[in-house]
Amino acid sequence: MPGLDRRAFLVTGLAAGLGAAIPRPASATASPEIPPSPMPGASAARGLCSDPFMLGVASGDPDHAGFVIWTRLAPRPLAEDGLGGMPPVVVPVEWQVYDDECCRRIVRAGVADASPEWGHSVHVEVGHLAPGREYWYRFRAGPYLSPAGRALTAPHPASFGGPLTMAFVSCAQYEHGYFTAYRRLAEDHPDLVLHLGDYQYEYARDTYVAPSGNVRDHEGPETVTLADYRRRHAQYKTDADLRAAHAAAPWLVVFDDHEVDNNWAGETPAHPDEGPAFRRRREAAFRAYYENMPLRRTSIPCGAGLRLYRRVEWGRMASFHLLDTRQYRDDQACGDGYKDCPEAADPARSILGAEQEAWLLDGFRRSRARWDVIGQQVFFARRESDAGPGTRTSQDAWDGYAASRRRVTRGWVDAGVRNSVVLTGDVHAHWASDLKLDYDDPAGPAVGSELVTTSVSTTGDGADSDPADHPFLRVNPHLRFYNNQRGYVLTRVGPEAMTADFKVVPRVSVPGAEACTRATFVVEDRVPGVRQAYLRPYSPPIAARTADVTAEDTIRQETERP
Repeated sequence: MPGLDRRAFLVTGLAAGLGAAIPRPASATASPEIPPSPMPGASAARGLCSDPFMLGVASGDPDHAGFVIWTRLAPRPLAEDGLGGMPPVVVPVEWQVYDDECCRRIVRAGVADASPEWGHSVHVEVGHLAPGREYWYRFRAGPYLSPAGRALTAPHPASFGGPLTMAFVSCAQYEHGYFTAYRRLAEDHPDLVLHLGDYQYEYARDTYVAPSGNVRDHEGPETVTLADYRRRHAQYKTDADLRAAHAAAPWLVVFDDHEVDNNWAGETPAHPDEGPAFRRRREAAFRAYYENMPLRRTSIPCGAGLRLYRRVEWGRMASFHLLDTRQYRDDQACGDGYKDCPEAADPARSILGAEQEAWLLDGFRRSRARWDVIGQQVFFARRESDAGPGTRTSQDAWDGYAASRRRVTRGWVDAGVRNSVVLTGDVHAHWASDLKLDYDDPAGPAVGSELVTTSVSTTGDGADSDPADHPFLRVNPHLRFYNNQRGYVLTRVGPEAMTADFKVVPRVSVPGAEACTRATFVVEDRVPGVRQAYLRPYSPPIAARTADVTAEDTIRQETERP
């Protein structure tokens, strides 16, 4: 706020700073009305000549007592060295948490060190807060004050709390369109946001071109080094719509492939000629990802490894099982496209790896939540592309790891999970489907539900289509809905039902489009599968084809990448 002096910001005092090399949570202790003593690096903060909060603020990974708050200092976000225009010194960053939107009543405060080793990022794990509450937070470095962000604590573990409004998104290619969906999501005032991967894309300018052309450009080369990845994350966060979505609610994040490289798998790069250099590239990408996301210290990367799979409890209402389907998977057996691949059924193959798979199955057995929500990256249900002989499916999705999918599905069935819902990104279109133990038995019962979000911007504007006329739906009767516009999914989760609005924007080639609900699906308590509750009528343009989309259109959209 203009005119806010240092003592006003620090009314509850400051805690000791963090170590420079290893990011740790800042303390939330305070001594009311005691002014701070001089801190090492304070002169560097006072010497900042322009606003260092150009990348905004964020919160994430809430529990019933607190959450992470994040910022990264970068007065010149696109500086070529990847350090955002910051000096190569540790800078103290003051933070405060409030229980009112006007930021008047301080409940926690402290100071954290922003070090050059970690891109001058700040991760504060705030604790000792009341469950099921809204809070607001902000930061200060030298004379500069950050925007305020909104965060929430989860309900008490013994309580359902009120209905949960949760949005989920995926796939935001900066060049392909404006991030209007992020802005509309923020305006929906969710309690929680899940980002399911492809937060940023690695390509050099004009390498990956949308069907109608790119509307803006990536800066710099294809991301390979730490400086490259830091710059690319910074460029994405210069988008005001993305910053608004981060400030609106706490996020739960997982990555997919483009945060590193297209279609990578474990230690295997997409391009074999990368060889041992891919491990260094992966290490750089993981470090930059942690630096730019509101993650807890349990996700601090260690070399070329980053523990991203984790479980977040929302009282008794929901247990979020967040998966990593890239870092531990076996390589795609027959390449990345749609193929009839017998090796996909090999029981030795896993998309999660043995340790993560065992962790997930144990979580199902221990769960007492009303809703077990699996947040992950790639299509879970089977999708055959034609009705001919063989099984022609995408090898980059769970179809390429059919035995692993069956083990996971059988795991929640055998554990007696009350309601299993899989949330998915990656495929740049909205889908809804029933989940089966046996997809070869169309009459067999549904044992779960899958909701898939379209992209924020990837592949450009897209087009509306008749959701009953997609060839994949005719071949796969468990698939219930399709739409090829850009947008996100907004859910309302209560004890009796989960309701999902498939939100779409008509165009991303120009900014500012309004969003509307294309369809609404409901998952009722103890009733596996999705039920359509609303469908906006489709009005085809005069020159529309008889069939608005073909199987080849879908395959091309998902696989035509460099």
